[in-house]
Amino acid sequence: MTKRVIIDTDPGLDDAVAILFALASSKFDVLGLTTVAGNIGLERTTFNAGSLLAAVGRGDIPVISGAATALVRANIHAAVVHGNDGLGGLSLPRPMSPHGTDAASWMARILLAEPGGKIDILALGPLTNIAHLIERHPEASTRMGRLIVMGGAIYEPGNAGPASEFNFACDPEATARVLGSDIKTTIIPLDVTRRVRADRNYVEALRGSAAGNVAADLLAAYLQDEKTSRPLHDPCVMLLALQPELFDLETIRLSVNVGSDADAGALTVSDSGSTVSVAMRVDVAGVLDLLASGLR
Repeated sequence: MTKRVIIDTDPGLDDAVAILFALASSKFDVLGLTTVAGNIGLERTTFNAGSLLAAVGRGDIPVISGAATALVRANIHAAVVHGNDGLGGLSLPRPMSPHGTDAASWMARILLAEPGGKIDILALGPLTNIAHLIERHPEASTRMGRLIVMGGAIYEPGNAGPASEFNFACDPEATARVLGSDIKTTIIPLDVTRRVRADRNYVEALRGSAAGNVAADLLAAYLQDEKTSRPLHDPCVMLLALQPELFDLETIRLSVNVGSDADAGALTVSDSGSTVSVAMRVDVAGVLDLLASGLR
């Protein structure tokens, strides 16, 4: 069955590859892209989302901008990884999609217009928009099917602090609010995403379709040592949504560090924490094959 989804995102090189996969796959019906500040500021993440749609001729899909700042703290960013434009300097067409400016309200309207459980949200960036949805539109948030999130680290070292992962470190309060809610949530932490990387031969083999050509250009900018890419964090969200059997899921009780130390946003396994479904292992060859088959 086709999965009806909203993609909440902060593109971002690996976000962009994930979005291209969803757009190219007949298994997804992408209702819209909602954007959030994260890898780069909101104005640029929104522009990038629209540019990706333009690059593959999908101007029919709306882009709705959301939170420009975290709930209560200053923004951080990852321009050192993604470049000052968020896409490693890759030139894409100007956006042609219509833009809205209230992601939480737009998500609520879409969710309330359908029977409960029919629309999933695939979250590739900080969870600020989802936290606003829960706070401002609680009835709508409960109608979500699944929320699949790239974020966190369980036993793996962090990439924003000693134990904190970037998306969750961007807005720890939003992370705590979402994980503590009644939404059916699965997170894919660094413990899994760091295992998924592409080499140059894999990247070049993606070429041949509109989505594959753009994805190959993006991943070429994402190569860490001219041989192997940085981890393909965000595509794992789409891949789990399509084939969850490629991942081993565990139910874990997790607490979120909402302090002001270097590990804000870090997760701790705790008997008093929120119950969350967590991807802890991955069939690396299987997910890379699935990603390539969807982009070619």
